[in-house]
Amino acid sequence: MKKQAVLSLSGGMDSSTLLLHLLSNGYEVTALSFDYGQKHKVELERAADLVKYINDIMFYTKQDNFVKYQVIKLDGLSKLLNSALVEGGEEVPEGHYAQDNMKETVVPNRNKIFSSLIQAVALSIATKKDTTCDIAMGIHAGDHSIYPDCRQEFRDIDYGAFTLGNWEAHRVSTFTPYLNTDKFGILQDGVECCKKLGLDFNEVYKRTNTSYKPIFIKSSWTDITTTGTWYSDYKSASSVERIEAFIKLDCKDPVLYADETGPVKWEVAKSHVEKILLEHAGTN
Repeated sequence: MKKQAVLSLSGGMDSSTLLLHLLSNGYEVTALSFDYGQKHKVELERAADLVKYINDIMFYTKQDNFVKYQVIKLDGLSKLLNSALVEGGEEVPEGHYAQDNMKETVVPNRNKIFSSLIQAVALSIATKKDTTCDIAMGIHAGDHSIYPDCRQEFRDIDYGAFTLGNWEAHRVSTFTPYLNTDKFGILQDGVECCKKLGLDFNEVYKRTNTSYKPIFIKSSWTDITTTGTWYSDYKSASSVERIEAFIKLDCKDPVLYADETGPVKWEVAKSHVEKILLEHAGTN
């Protein structure tokens, strides 16, 4: 029997790379996304599209690394949460991801909510199949200063509560391979995993969303339908951190970028982020 894993798949760069990591290391993956009323709901579309792309490649190349995928809807939750990331919240702040105002993007107890659900599914898989199962989350070192639920101390206590509250909880382990690396390290792993799995790097990463302020642009200004394309912004902290990783990799990001004026070239987004990074370095 293959190793089992339940992955919290947001549709962002980190968890999407972790999906590749699990597959390239022989896991059978159950991926779960959560609709909790986030403004950047396009990430759910990207997650579904990525899973479809991977499963299609696995089918045509006669591999058996098929991903099981499901979206869990947490209806009504966003109305009760105080965060800039959820519908009805304040404007998502812009700037460097280490700035103190980025705490406005914290969603109260978000990773605890997600981990509780994936723990429940992982334990169910483990007991049903009489095996062990990992819960996988793409949390990384760049999250530690702003998001306390991404730190090892929280993960240890959370796992302790899980083991106290469930029979046979020893069958489930936590898998967080990026806990001590940054987005650049994650992206480097993504390059290697794509090679190992026979996936196209650009096709994978254009099917991810890291932007907390995505921009929808209609196909034409006279179009009264909802036809159009979602673009990533390049000014919110999450986008800055992603673009920095692609700059370090010396690689063009395959996602499309835009601002209030409309679509922009990669060079515009790159130049803006380089300026932000230079300003941040000068203040530290």
